[in-house]
Amino acid sequence: MILANVRGRLRAQDFLLVALALAHGDAVRRARYERLLLEAGPDHLLDEPDLLDALLALRTLVVPSPALFAYVAVRHALRAAGVDDRELADYLAALLLEFGDHDRHVRIGRVDDETYHYLVDMVEDLTGLDDAGERAFLLRVHLGNYSLWLAGLFPDYIAARRSRKGGPDLPYYDELGRQGFRLAAEHRLAEHLGVARLEPRDGFDVALRDDQQVDRRLRVQVPKRQDLIVLVLDLGGAFLRGDATEDAALGHGASRLVYNP
Repeated sequence: MILANVRGRLRAQDFLLVALALAHGDAVRRARYERLLLEAGPDHLLDEPDLLDALLALRTLVVPSPALFAYVAVRHALRAAGVDDRELADYLAALLLEFGDHDRHVRIGRVDDETYHYLVDMVEDLTGLDDAGERAFLLRVHLGNYSLWLAGLFPDYIAARRSRKGGPDLPYYDELGRQGFRLAAEHRLAEHLGVARLEPRDGFDVALRDDQQVDRRLRVQVPKRQDLIVLVLDLGGAFLRGDATEDAALGHGASRLVYNP
């Protein structure tokens, strides 16, 4: 189960590295950042405007942990897009880390035997499950997560399949993702498992801002569209590109996706 807990995974060495990166070799600045960490907690340092660039510029044997870099990249992308929501950044960073681990992106859980490579397969399985059961809940969440994973990390692949084979476009994945999260938020287990806020809210979509700056800083191409989540997940390509996960996603056979599940 993917939860918004990436900040909770950060350890003392992560925060000390943040202070080191922000100090840029200045011992006085480093001491000031370490004092600020003790007095105000880590969130203020993690929101420092130049932190992402500072982490990318590190040239030492000490490198950011996956949790630290994922959270900072997503958090700063959201803030650049006008969304100041730490919990949302936490959840999306957790999604990137979890789905980037081998074939986790095609399973509703790490140890689940069933794999889902196509959204329509999840929709079909949902129709045959007890709506009140735990598996139905997990499948609803996975429908949302997997839709955003595909649309966010592999928009070029989706566009190419649409061009060559008439497959669905990005709004199709966005809409199924919203449906999955909405259904999950309405499930009886949502509040118990702490995911009631998965339901899309007003203002879920915002206009992208300064795409060229994002391209330049993270060396990824941001799609010229209005979907915030696609922007955020595309930033994951800065540290997931080349992973076996991408090969798995790009190696699907003929798509069985339908337009109206």
